[in-house]
Amino acid sequence: MKKLGVITLTLLLVAFAFASGCASNNGNVSSNENGVKEAPAITELTFGYQPSTHQIAYMTAAEKGWWQADLAPYGIKEIKENSFPTGDPEMQAMMAGSLDVAYVGAAPVLTAISQGLDAKIVEPVQINGSSLVLRPEYKYESPKDLKGLKIATFPVGTIQDTILRGWLKENGLDPEKDVTIVGMSGGDAISAITAKQVAAVFLPHPSPTIVEEQGNGRTIVQSGQMQPNHACCVLVVSGKLIREHPDIVEQIVKTHIKATEYNGANVDEAAEIFSNKTKVDVETTKASLKEWDGAWITDPELIENSTVEYSKAQSDLGYIPKPLTQEDIFDTSFYKKAVSEK
Repeated sequence: MKKLGVITLTLLLVAFAFASGCASNNGNVSSNENGVKEAPAITELTFGYQPSTHQIAYMTAAEKGWWQADLAPYGIKEIKENSFPTGDPEMQAMMAGSLDVAYVGAAPVLTAISQGLDAKIVEPVQINGSSLVLRPEYKYESPKDLKGLKIATFPVGTIQDTILRGWLKENGLDPEKDVTIVGMSGGDAISAITAKQVAAVFLPHPSPTIVEEQGNGRTIVQSGQMQPNHACCVLVVSGKLIREHPDIVEQIVKTHIKATEYNGANVDEAAEIFSNKTKVDVETTKASLKEWDGAWITDPELIENSTVEYSKAQSDLGYIPKPLTQEDIFDTSFYKKAVSEK
């Protein structure tokens, strides 16, 4: 099986993640009226996210103060956040017990779960939303025109890496021999195509629009054309939080749904929130949201099959030892409860 670098952790680190968690508590274990011990109260939560337009739901809820206000009745006094360049280091942090909640691509979650991460996907965040951008000097009529070229994308085991390799194989190209795939962060990939160190990049938005506006490439294929309506970013919650504080998890899901629906009805404001958070030009962000083929969603049923298929693809690629089941990956009970109470 291929090594995944930063995702590979020691058994000691994984064991620590199981035994602990970053949710801060007061150390007191209470008992209910029947004398059954209850989980200790917690006062803070730590979220992880990435700076792409895929995950504006997290940013909107943060900007509007919804995470703080909605979770305060459950004893949460502080919301902490960490930004990550890709899903690999984000899942490493979650395995280490440094994150309670993560906005992240579905594929890195599968790799982490297969290595022992105690967590579940509780909500989808969006589908599609990445683009293959080729430098202007290269012609393109079909995927075979990419033979011999160097393509930068997110690291091994990510959504972009998994989809790109599968699409190349479906179109008669060996991703190991016919092209050179280089894993790197979005910022590094933009720099690489600008410096002509790579011929193409396959990245989530808004990076493709940034490359195009700088005159360093043109979109030739969108990820939804490679794999229609594919799962991309998801909302992941630690198993510890799910078991010990299901009421908090249900509220997290409700707040995510609220933010997603708000963004859908206020796209320009969502672009402004993203721009303020990431310093990406607001007009570039607006253009990206018009050009991408992505969609912000909240119904887990829309991504369940696609995510399980990722698991099979990752197993075929040698990234994980065996495919995961839907039950291994998802806990959709919080979504069902949240929408039933609307």
